[in-house]
Amino acid sequence: MASTQVNLYEAKTQLSSLVDRAAKGEVIVIAKSGKPMAKLSPMQVSENSPKTFRKFGQNVLGITIHSDDWEKDIPLEYFQDEGKENPFGAELAGTVAK
Repeated sequence: MASTQVNLYEAKTQLSSLVDRAAKGEVIVIAKSGKPMAKLSPMQVSENSPKTFRKFGQNVLGITIHSDDWEKDIPLEYFQDEGKENPFGAELAGTVAK
């Protein structure tokens, strides 16, 4: 489609309709005192590619923080309660200290 030039005041008052026109493929040039200052054009949006979610343990860059078998090298006894006092205090163990 051909480009249309509008002045800044018209762009401010008719922004919603100008955005609709640009979304349909029209290129709109916004001018100030007759000089082109900005261009309003349609965006290239790919709707068929959904946003992918990160795997658990990955940061934003996709780097895995830990391996899939991170718990394999920890002895099972570490996870079992042997009736010993909690080294972090009774409050964290679920009981209230008297």
